[in-house]
Amino acid sequence: MTDAGGIAGYGTPRADLYRRSAYYVKRIFEGAKPADLAVEQPTRIELSINMRTAKALGITIPDTLLARADRVIE
Repeated sequence: MTDAGGIAGYGTPRADLYRRSAYYVKRIFEGAKPADLAVEQPTRIELSINMRTAKALGITIPDTLLARADRVIE
């Protein structure tokens, strides 16, 4: 969402979700019953900050938060 202009995003990267869903589809095609497949929690969560949007809104992002961000969009 930060690529589209959101000021900040915190969550699992969509590519990771797509990759895991493909794994489930593969298992089902191989004959596994959907009810027998375990539900998994995301293992990777990213913080991204869009500095262009923050600047346009006049918001100052603390340096400590910027240091923790996985992605900063200039």
